[in-house]
Amino acid sequence: MTEADESPRVAVRVERTGPGRYSAVNARGGRIEFGTGTADDFAPVELLLAAIGGCTSIDVDVVTARRAEPEEFAVTVSAESVRDESGHHLTGIEVTYRIVFPAGPDGDEARALLPDQVRRSHDRLCTVGRTVELGTPIATRIDPA
Repeated sequence: MTEADESPRVAVRVERTGPGRYSAVNARGGRIEFGTGTADDFAPVELLLAAIGGCTSIDVDVVTARRAEPEEFAVTVSAESVRDESGHHLTGIEVTYRIVFPAGPDGDEARALLPDQVRRSHDRLCTVGRTVELGTPIATRIDPA
């Protein structure tokens, strides 16, 4: 049995809550509201960017905050939205970290770890970013009512 066979399947359920409005619900009862992006709601593509940023933020924060609590911690994820012969998709996804640690030895240690932890998140740890970069086929099916 491979490691992939032993891993639990992750799932969310998307429910329509009204015209152009949806909720994503996880197995633990967590809920995120989103929509078409015409109001102040998040659009699905923004949720994808947030998932990339959230995943790598956790990877980096867990390790660096053990050394020093950051004074500022922000991760911005941006991309170009294009429509071409391949259809609608994003290109040029860029993740920018703005993390400031306090002066002193603990802050120095956190700053020293930051580049390696960002690299580890990108290259190995962040499931969301790794999935996007590696490209994973998406199977679709219609469940008969």
